[in-house]
Amino acid sequence: MKSALSTLLVILLTALAWPASAQSYEEQMRQAAGAYERKDMATAARIWKVWAGKGEAEAQTLLGAMYWSGEGVPRNLEEAARLYLAAARQGYARAQNNIGFMLGFGEGVPPRDDIEAYKWIKLAIDRYTAKNQDRLDQARKDLATLAARMNPAQIAEAEKRVRAWKPSPRVR
Repeated sequence: MKSALSTLLVILLTALAWPASAQSYEEQMRQAAGAYERKDMATAARIWKVWAGKGEAEAQTLLGAMYWSGEGVPRNLEEAARLYLAAARQGYARAQNNIGFMLGFGEGVPPRDDIEAYKWIKLAIDRYTAKNQDRLDQARKDLATLAARMNPAQIAEAEKRVRAWKPSPRVR
């Protein structure tokens, strides 16, 4: 009887503790975004690191932005590029735009690669939605800047890569 009560108590305590510790991805992402807005960078980075490690493109992109700017983590352009590229390969528009910018404008990804930059920015433009109008407008300007310094063969190669691109599963 005593072991049955002990087992019941353990089950009850586990059931009560479970919802607090098992927040959904969406809930934790909202928690991290709120922390970021409050300038609690340690909390935002901690949560985004967990989900980025699980291959979640949005978390990879947001953590990449922290590494790019040095907010809440040491500035590390190589780590930002790695995270952006992992998310970009999954088809996440903001990450595609960010890695394209880094490749095209020499931000921590040597050497500069206009063809790959064009590809990623063009893919981002194709995937942005109306709620991302500011980013879409800037991406179009960045693509025009790239195209102006590329020759027709380079643009043709970049467009070929755009057409051939397929999203990959989660990349860790």
